[in-house]
Amino acid sequence: MTRRPLGPRPDPVPLSNRLLSLFVQAPVFFASTAFFGSLSLAASFFEKDGKLQHRIAQAWARASVAISSCPVTIIGVENLRKHAVAVYACNHLSYMDTPVIFGSLPFQFRIVARHDLWKMPFIGGHLRRSGQVSVNVDNPRASISSLGSAVKTLKSGMPLFIFPEGGRTQTGHPSIFLNGPAFMAIRAQVPMVPMALIGTHELLPIHTNQFYPVPITLAIGEPIETTGYTMRQVDELTARLRDEICRLYYAHSYLPAPEHPSLQAITETSESNV
Repeated sequence: MTRRPLGPRPDPVPLSNRLLSLFVQAPVFFASTAFFGSLSLAASFFEKDGKLQHRIAQAWARASVAISSCPVTIIGVENLRKHAVAVYACNHLSYMDTPVIFGSLPFQFRIVARHDLWKMPFIGGHLRRSGQVSVNVDNPRASISSLGSAVKTLKSGMPLFIFPEGGRTQTGHPSIFLNGPAFMAIRAQVPMVPMALIGTHELLPIHTNQFYPVPITLAIGEPIETTGYTMRQVDELTARLRDEICRLYYAHSYLPAPEHPSLQAITETSESNV
């Protein structure tokens, strides 16, 4: 397939891409997910630390990216090894974000995800046994409690990954950030590593099921230190994180950077969303 430059996703997607998605990519993707998911589910009954399940997830992720026919370029990979434990935070554009992240980060980590996933049959138990962390963004008190579990995971020496927006963006532009990453990083006194994904929105935006292969970039920024920060500075640290992820994103995207309202004002109006 000829490599195309990153640009707006056409509407509708060309017929050749629709047919390829329908008859080749989608069936192979679901078959691969079922295969690796079954392996990981079986492994979850025999191991307690989740390491084997993570390696299986990495294999699934790399297969998924290969199926999508998208080349992935990683920028700033040297920033991944500057700290043994950190909170890794990235913008959220697409269902394909998770495969790109798992396929790109070359070390063990655990994810922080919405509590809704833990209610699903089989999947919930699987996530729990593999050491992933759930967070309830709908209930402030429950959210604080679940983030406490995330802090314990960090203090045990395991890095965490989170999408601070809490869900996929509709527009391709970064959305409002929740305070969870800053809360966890300050409590555990570990740095945050900002990351930006570019291209996955054009590949497979929310509410679509057709791949449109484009180049994907994962840009990794310098770690943001939290030493000296207090819980009163959660909003300030969240603003720093969002500003850096936006800077990374627009530095490599064809989209122009819009004028964003102050994140301080945003977080003040949604302070319950930690």
